Amino acid sequence: MLHPAISPNNVAVITGGASGIGLAAAMRFAGIGMKVCIADLGGDRLAAAEKKLASAARGGAADVMAVAVDVSRIEQVSELESTVRRRFGGADVLMNNAGIQPGSTMFGPLENWQRILGVNLWGVIHGSQAFAPHMIARGRPGLIINTGSKQGITTPPGDPAYNVSKSGVKTFTEALQHELRNAPGSRISAHLFIPGHVFTALTARGRTEKPAGAWTPEQTVDFMIERVAAGDFYILCPDNDVPRSLDERRILWAVGDIVENRPALSRWHPDHAEAFARFVKGA
Repeated sequence: MLHPAISPNNVAVITGGASGIGLAAAMRFAGIGMKVCIADLGGDRLAAAEKKLASAARGGAADVMAVAVDVSRIEQVSELESTVRRRFGGADVLMNNAGIQPGSTMFGPLENWQRILGVNLWGVIHGSQAFAPHMIARGRPGLIINTGSKQGITTPPGDPAYNVSKSGVKTFTEALQHELRNAPGSRISAHLFIPGHVFTALTARGRTEKPAGAWTPEQTVDFMIERVAAGDFYILCPDNDVPRSLDERRILWAVGDIVENRPALSRWHPDHAEAFARFVKGA
């Protein structure tokens, strides 16, 4: 059984919808009979995604729209919301999925940090602020699904700007869900979508063949839809290498750094390597 918001003739809006998980979600929603708007940076990639999506939509091109949007710009996201209302009447499902991971270093260029935070974190904030009030006012069941990352929870060393952005998405989405469930008349729920290893253009890094350990975007989206229907807020996705049990141990260890007063990121600290290995095994 699907969540009531994911129903034929309802409207889904997906940022970062021209490829990867975003496009896989758009294709699933279109196949269900929903009207779908994908938002992404413009160009041939967005046009090709729109054409592919129209072939899957029950109403063809009439049920699909593609809009060039930079989610780091609030004025562009606000215009996207207005465009969706004019064309389709409003959104029932908002998937704040746009994300970039060009890599970062702690003392790297400020512009790189600003761009990563602008897309990954501010894009989620902008989308939620632009769409949520109108979604509440419609009085219909609705979903806001924000794409986070396990890196925003366990924060491994090596890509600090990305980790900061996804940590922010987690905190923001938790606050958003609290706000929505206490807003008078609201039938909207927020969900934190936490993919595992997914083979997309963002993660391929030059590879053309899916690694055995990775899930496809379609598998990941199917899991997301299933867990939304079950009412999960934290949609923690496994993959072919990492089962949920391992994710749980890694997350518990990360939180334990505070409780146990261990060094920051002790999972990668040589003095705690053996203790972490034992903990993962359940010792």
